[in-house]
Parts: sequence; C-alpha cells; structure tokens
Amino acid sequence: MAGSNSSSAITLETTPTWAVAVVCFILITISILIEHALHLLAKYFNKKRRKYLIQALDNIKTELMLLGFISLLLTVLQKPIAKICIPKGAAETFLPCQRLTSDEEEEEPKCEQQGKKSLMSRAGVQQLQLLIFALAFFHILSCFLTFSLGTLKMRRWKFWEAETRTLDYQFSHDPRRFHLIHQTSFGKRHLNFWSEHRFLRLPVCFLRQFYGSVYKVDYFTLRHGFIMAHFAEGAEFDFHKYIRRALDKDFKVVVGISPWIWTFSVLFIFLNAYVFHSTYWLPFIPLAMLLVVGTKLQGIITKMCLDSNYKSSVVRGNLVVRPDDQFFWFAKPKLLLHLMHFILFQNSFQLAFFTWTTYKYGLNSCFHRKTVDIVTRIVMGVLVHFLCGYVTLPLYALVTQMGTKIKNSVFTDGMISGLRRWQAKAKRKLAKRKNNLLAHNSLNISPSSFDAINNSLSLDISPSFRTFDGTSSPETEIDEEISAHERQLQPQTELGSFDGFHSSTIRV
Repeated sequence: MAGSNSSSAITLETTPTWAVAVVCFILITISILIEHALHLLAKYFNKKRRKYLIQALDNIKTELMLLGFISLLLTVLQKPIAKICIPKGAAETFLPCQRLTSDEEEEEPKCEQQGKKSLMSRAGVQQLQLLIFALAFFHILSCFLTFSLGTLKMRRWKFWEAETRTLDYQFSHDPRRFHLIHQTSFGKRHLNFWSEHRFLRLPVCFLRQFYGSVYKVDYFTLRHGFIMAHFAEGAEFDFHKYIRRALDKDFKVVVGISPWIWTFSVLFIFLNAYVFHSTYWLPFIPLAMLLVVGTKLQGIITKMCLDSNYKSSVVRGNLVVRPDDQFFWFAKPKLLLHLMHFILFQNSFQLAFFTWTTYKYGLNSCFHRKTVDIVTRIVMGVLVHFLCGYVTLPLYALVTQMGTKIKNSVFTDGMISGLRRWQAKAKRKLAKRKNNLLAHNSLNISPSSFDAINNSLSLDISPSFRTFDGTSSPETEIDEEISAHERQLQPQTELGSFDGFHSSTIRV
C-alpha cells in the first residue's frame, strides 16, 4: 500500500513551474510581511522607550528561529525516524486513544517484514510539526493577551500615582500626625479577628482575589513602604512607572520558552495517554496553581500589616510596611515569576492541543470522547487567561516589589546611559591625572612608592545608589571630588607621599 501511494504521488518533476513559483512567492511575501510587522513593533517600543519589550520581541524571534530549526530537523529526519522499528507490544502501550489501530496508518516495509512497527510514522512526524507550531503560537498569543489585560487593569494606578502629589493626599498623610494602626484604612482592611489565625486567614485571602484584588489603600501603603525602605523620606518617585518597567522585564522572561519549559511540554505530551485519564485532571492544574498564587499574594499584604502592628501599634503619618523576602515562599520573590510562567505555558498547551486535535481529527475524535471534555478544555483555558491577566497579574506586579532587594528596573534608560557616561569620564580623568603625577614625580619618589600611587588613584566606578533627590548632578560631584583630592594631594606630592583616593565618598 505504501509503495502504490508513493508511485502515484505527484512530485516536482510533474508539477508546473508556475505553480511552484506562485507557492514560493506567497510564502516569501508572508514571511516579509511578518518580518516588517515585527520591525515596526520594535520601532514603536523604541519610541516609547520600552527597552524590555524590545528584548521580549528578540526572544520571540529567537523562539521562532528555534522552531524553524526543529521543523527542519523533523523534515530531514522524517524517513530515518520512520525506519526505527520497535516491538508491537511496545507500540501498543500509552496510546492516546483506546483504539489500537487505524485504517489510514501506513507501515514501513522494513518494519512490516520484521513483524514490528515504526517508532513514528511519516504522517505522525508531520503532525508533530503542526503540534509544536501550535504550542508556540498559543504560548506567545496567550502571553500578549494576558499582559495586555493586566496592563489595562493597572491603568487606574496612573491616576492613583498622580493623587499622591495632591495637597489633599499630603494633608491626610501628614507625618506630624499620629494614628493607631487599627484606625488607618490599611489596618481596618487587614487587621481583623481572622488575621492572626492561619486557617481563617487563608479562606479570606482566597476570596479577596476575586473582588478588588488591589485596593487603592493597598497601593498607597505598599508604595510608601517601598519608598521609605529604599529612598529618603519625602522623595518624589513614580512608583507606577517603576512597576511598569519591572513588569516589562518579567514579560521578557515569560514570553520565552526555557529548557525546563520544554521538558514539561514533553511530559504533558506523555501524560495525554489514555491510561492516565488526563482529561479529568490536567486542564484544572493551571487554575488550581493560579488560585494558590493569588491567595499567597493576598496573604503577603496581610502579613506585612501584621508585622507592622507587632512592632508598634502607633504610627506617625502614614503606616510603613517593611519589605522583606521572608514573606515569600522560600524567601525567593522570583519564584512567583516562574510559577506564572508555568501556569501560562500549561494553559497554552491545553488550548494548543485542543486546537490541533480538532483541526486534524475533528470534534468527534477519540481525543474528545464526550461533549463535557470539549466544554471543560475551552472554559478552563479562557477562565485561566482572564483570571491571570485581570486579577493575579496586577496583584503580582505590586506585591513582588516588596522584596528585600530593589530591582534594577528602578533606573530609567536615560539614567543608566548618564551613569555610564559619568563612569567613562571619571575613568579617563583619573587615568590622565595618574599619568601626569607619575611623570612629574618619577625623579622624586622611590620605585616602591608606585604601588601607593596606584592604590591612591584607584576608583571603584560602581556607584552606590541610595536616594534620588535631584539636588545635584553626579557628574558635577565626580568633578568636584577629583578637584578636591587633587588639591589635597598637591602638598603631599612635594614630600613624595600620597593619601588614598576613596571612591566611597562619592554618592550618586
């Protein structure tokens, strides 16, 4: 049967050249349009100064290139894979359907002569290519839709941030006024009879994520605690823009497919065997994990309020919560990012697998044995994306900033570029001054003093960032420090000795 099909198949030898040219032209045109669209998107992100989104776009291009390479390997190795023969008993284990054979199945003559079956038929290799592309497409699409929905929900935070600069906000949060924690809006929300009891707190936090996951008072309190922990009191800082930059950076991680994600994708394919009855439990894993993460994030806010209440029941001005990694699982806030990555990928896999089986085998195939299976996969896929984007993602973006360490997203692109220029300028000035001093004093000092000169003119260019008060320019401070130390070194140069130049005095 295989031989008759191959002999009757139409090859390029009997295909008109104009038909081949038309197909090639259409494929090339589509590829150019996609490339041009990605280029325009990169220009738009560059115009908006969304650096991390540009890096996320590069990750998508890398992922597409990897998928193209996998497709090429499957095409080249299609025949060798089909010629790998395995025993019939092994070929009939862990099947996705109860039905063992198919009338459309074509067996390799080599395996048929040995009484065995192919590891994977040529048609199966082609279908696997479609499944891999469907998985990558749904993963990228779901990430974009989820983060777009979350960004839409967080647009109100921009108005909350603007409210912190009004006179009404400053008056209501006057640092000269004293309050009991229970009298503050944040305390009234989180300090109740259930707060200190874990088994009562968890159900309340579980339910809170479904209605108003992020309240205005939560945003104000966490913003104030973040500023008090990392900046000077009263410093002006746009917390909303910082969260947006941090979320862009997290999106760069989530949109990619790391090796451990590929490992789980292989495991998911294996678990779709009929013996595991995965239809009844696999689609619910993303939803269960998402609800656990949302409950944990709500619990972290409540624990921060309890921690402040244990230290002092009276506050001056606004309530200050203390950022700490100990509030997170295993003291690792980044673990939540990997869990969100896993949830989105697992849900994308469910939607991609459903779409692929429906396209290839129809709705009435063995993959969808009952109507309830179809409804379950569709409802779970849509529900997880909505909850993740509109409920959990904004909560994650706010709470994960309350770790012990500050993220480098706190610096804008212009600030980073300016710091690099100041760093290069400081290096050049110190190198030039070092050469002048060595040339001027080469006849007056002993060779053993060269080590002292090297130590005295060494500069640690890594700046220490503590506050952003905007009162002075770091470049001006470096120039002033260099000039001051030059005046300090000049009388000592005549005596042939030098004091050390300590970069710790420079605060940028």
